[in-house]
Amino acid sequence: MEKTLQNILGEIRRTNAPLAPDALDRIIRARNREVAGPVRYVAKKKLLPFYQEAKEHRPERWRTWGVSPAEEALLVRTLQVKPRRTASGVATVTVLTKPWPCSSACLYCPNDVRMPKSYLHDEPACQRAERNWFDPYLQVTARLRTLHQMGHVTDKVELIVLGGTWSDYPEAYQIWYMHELFRALNDMGCEATVERESETRREQYQNTGIACERDDLAAWASEAQARVTAGDASYNETVRNLYACGTRADNALLHGRSTDRDAVTNGAIANCAAICNTQKAKPEPAAPKDSKDAAPNSGWAAAAQWQTATFSQLEALQRENESAEHRCVGLVVETRPDAVTPKRLAMLRRLGCTKLQMGIQSLDEHILTANHRGIGVDRMQRAFELARIFGFKTHAHFMTNLLGATPDSDAADYRRMVEHPAFKPDEIKLYPCALVDGTGLVAHWRDSSWRPYTEQELVNLLAEDVLATPPFTRISRMIRDISAHDIMTGNKKVNLRQLVDLELAKRAQPVQEIRSREIAFGAAASDELSLSEIAYETTNTREVFLQWVAPGNRIAGFLRLSMPNADYVGAHAADLPIDAGEAMIREVHVYGRVAGLHQDGQNAQHRGLGHMLIERACDIARENGYTAINVISAIGTRGYYRKQGFTDNGLYQQRSL
Repeated sequence: MEKTLQNILGEIRRTNAPLAPDALDRIIRARNREVAGPVRYVAKKKLLPFYQEAKEHRPERWRTWGVSPAEEALLVRTLQVKPRRTASGVATVTVLTKPWPCSSACLYCPNDVRMPKSYLHDEPACQRAERNWFDPYLQVTARLRTLHQMGHVTDKVELIVLGGTWSDYPEAYQIWYMHELFRALNDMGCEATVERESETRREQYQNTGIACERDDLAAWASEAQARVTAGDASYNETVRNLYACGTRADNALLHGRSTDRDAVTNGAIANCAAICNTQKAKPEPAAPKDSKDAAPNSGWAAAAQWQTATFSQLEALQRENESAEHRCVGLVVETRPDAVTPKRLAMLRRLGCTKLQMGIQSLDEHILTANHRGIGVDRMQRAFELARIFGFKTHAHFMTNLLGATPDSDAADYRRMVEHPAFKPDEIKLYPCALVDGTGLVAHWRDSSWRPYTEQELVNLLAEDVLATPPFTRISRMIRDISAHDIMTGNKKVNLRQLVDLELAKRAQPVQEIRSREIAFGAAASDELSLSEIAYETTNTREVFLQWVAPGNRIAGFLRLSMPNADYVGAHAADLPIDAGEAMIREVHVYGRVAGLHQDGQNAQHRGLGHMLIERACDIARENGYTAINVISAIGTRGYYRKQGFTDNGLYQQRSL
């Protein structure tokens, strides 16, 4: 390993630049030819961890290599694995909540009893979650360590919490889960603390008897899964039993009796506290009468005893994270549109959330009914309106090839979502329906009332959808991470987006969608950037999308400004955390390779682009008669916005205009 690193450093010193993949590959292959043996001696993925280990644990040896800070930066660029992971400007960490009964029973949705509803245990993030007992602390620290070993800067982290519908979980579990996410980020500044805490937690879970190894979990759940797949038992009933969701300990969590409902009186948050005290949450599914499998002393019931935290404890960790080495710059949760209420949005803001992923799937009432979605389009519209007025970024899940759909109807359905003023999401997960065993869709496949689209039908449809996507919307994904062996029929190609890109290249039509235009690894001089403003109307706001555009229509950064309709604010004043005359910055994002906090970055970051976007947004809001502007800041960006003239004001930070 050391000899290979020396050879790589020698080439870096000669060229004063990171090595291209083919140049790196030549060095590695040449070294492997020098070393006798039947197996490959050196692999790229092992080089950076070897270097990091030497620097940390064998500093005297490392110093003999004479690596300067500039050379180290080039070496990391050369050896970084999967550079796209942080090309958008932040390190993304996805975690899953524990399995829990779901309020819906959609026809296409997988019923894997080892996972939260709709997820499958072979998906990468799901595997990580299972290995770590779905513990948020263990998931975050394990993922950040891996990203670090891959050569990524992890100072700025976006946390994505998946697991079906967030608000279906007990309130105390929600608070504890966020508490542990922030605790993990804060502890990452000290490796010894992380190692000690992780070992304690692993021992704690092991003592409960909860399995975490793949084979053990398969054996534990096999009989229950077989009953669910055969239709002899429901997912909800089975999960209640397997995870002790109906025990006395968990019922205490369900009703929030172990939480700290401390009063909140600062500014706009007082309204939201009142909402929390007066509105009733949607009732949780009742436990089955026969819950003998969910004994109070079972492993998951035992874990529920310590999976609690108070708001006061959470807020202390949030304050610490404002200046931590690893800061939360975005926090995303997953929910259903019918679960979006003012009370729950206020709760999410207190937890630190900044973005909502919402399962929309379709805006065609007939298709929603045929697929047992159980949510009407009017409820989806209200969810978007509330999310926007509360300042959240909206991330819609949209599916093609559902029962009753055709390529033409799907194309029209998608255009409605991106064009109708009720919706116009900021981001979209656009993926085809895949047939998974144990779902209600299987019967329709067998009687030929549903069929998967051919590859060409699917590629053509997705290409049309991309072309219909406006410049203020980002298509984040085009496939689910479902393993091919779990898909009975339908698309199994993991490079589906690449096939769509090839189709788009043939058409030679301009693509406006954000992800296709991100500057990513490229660079643009400041004098090459121009500021573009795109205004559009929604049913309750006037939005302005400000973007820094580089040659070739590449995007280097953007800001989402939302100016609420005065009539809407007046009509819903009792439910809202904002007052009349207040605009909202819903997102500021500057692209480029992640730069460490307080360090000069590469590409677009740390060049004042965000500051200029904010100043222009303030000017626009002022010109339109607004007297104040809020920002839905993440916990780790509060300090940045204070420097931009914003002050803490309840659920948001605010600046007078």
